[in-house]
Amino acid sequence: MISWSAAEVASAGGASLVAGFAESGPSRAAIDTRAIASGDLFFGLVGERVDGGRFAADALAAGAWGVVVTPSHAAGLAGGVVLVADDPLLALQRLATAWRRALDAAVIGVTGSVGKTSTKQLIAALVAPHRRVAANPANFNTEIGLPLAVLAAPPDTEVLVLEMGMRGFGQIDELARIAEPDVGVITNVGPVHLELVGSLEGVARAKAELLAHVPVAVVPADEPLLSPYLRDDLDVVRFGTDVMLEDFDPPRVSILARELRVELTVPFTARHQLVNLLAAVAAAQAVGVEPSGAVDVEFGALRGEHIALPSGVVIINDCYNANPLSMRAALDDLATQAPAGGRRVAVLGDMLELGAGEAEEHRAVGAYAASSGVDVLVAVGPLSSVMPASFGGESYVAADATSAASVVAGLVAPGDVVLVKASRGIGLETVAEALARG
Repeated sequence: MISWSAAEVASAGGASLVAGFAESGPSRAAIDTRAIASGDLFFGLVGERVDGGRFAADALAAGAWGVVVTPSHAAGLAGGVVLVADDPLLALQRLATAWRRALDAAVIGVTGSVGKTSTKQLIAALVAPHRRVAANPANFNTEIGLPLAVLAAPPDTEVLVLEMGMRGFGQIDELARIAEPDVGVITNVGPVHLELVGSLEGVARAKAELLAHVPVAVVPADEPLLSPYLRDDLDVVRFGTDVMLEDFDPPRVSILARELRVELTVPFTARHQLVNLLAAVAAAQAVGVEPSGAVDVEFGALRGEHIALPSGVVIINDCYNANPLSMRAALDDLATQAPAGGRRVAVLGDMLELGAGEAEEHRAVGAYAASSGVDVLVAVGPLSSVMPASFGGESYVAADATSAASVVAGLVAPGDVVLVKASRGIGLETVAEALARG
């Protein structure tokens, strides 16, 4: 947006320019006046409880290039460009689409029940040595966050990788209309947000909204629920068959990708990341990149971090989020660990938003923990309280994360490997933090 004039920004966002003049455009878009920097374009979004337009004067005083507000907040604003739109959020989204088109970059959209963030990061890491790449940070994967991420992409971006979150029907369709992706990646279909979409078939339908907007689809080979959405004119790449694992001898990975052998060196040992890597290789190839060499990727805090403590305890901190698929993947990772004279301890908390089958899903995780070689189970939260019955071994129940921290602190010993995992709303990082403090 840096090269756009105020009039061009207004036109692209479907807004009216009512005050101010600037031949060069804003440096980025922002919605929080507490983090305004010089050159920002502030959007006064209208929320359920707060109307951001009230803070437009503060944004201009802090050095904002300009503001986008509803007509009711435009009067008296000075010190920068003032744009008026009946719906500032729609203006933000329209401006993002215009910037996406101006970039002329290849856009990869990534969604899925599990692993979409890791897959996004892997795609960006595979592309980075070959093309100038940008990706949305953290959780900028909503109707607000995604356009902010698009507008943050530098002018020389050649590949833009965008994670897309789903909270119900129509969400992915809305995000895809903003981003206009060239490649759509669906990592998997699992029992997530069932209270909103009703069934696994509903999850597949919601995720597949992405496929209606792309010429190339990257999908798991073993997911029949996506079959109804794989139209005849879609170039479908299936990871697991078209792109498949040949060998994994950490840190080396050998992949056969559409008859091309891809040799990579990766900074992880968790086998569930290999599935994400296959999808990432397929996506990279779809935009003309042939991956090779070292994969420089960090998955971030609370996403399966292995932390070795001075006490001799190893924590697998994977409590960013949880659902039945990711729980099993984390337990599989724990099963590969060989404690030095210690035990495998699983601290598992509630999985939220599972709908009517939540009790059975939690019982199934307890049984899976038993079959995965877990020695001790600590179940945290009211939903997880059913896990010990299906686990059958040494187990403890804690009402919440604070109570679990006390239980685990008195339980673990040198040599133990401790997996900590739950839905984000449980706040189970409290357990990992308590162990780290000793």
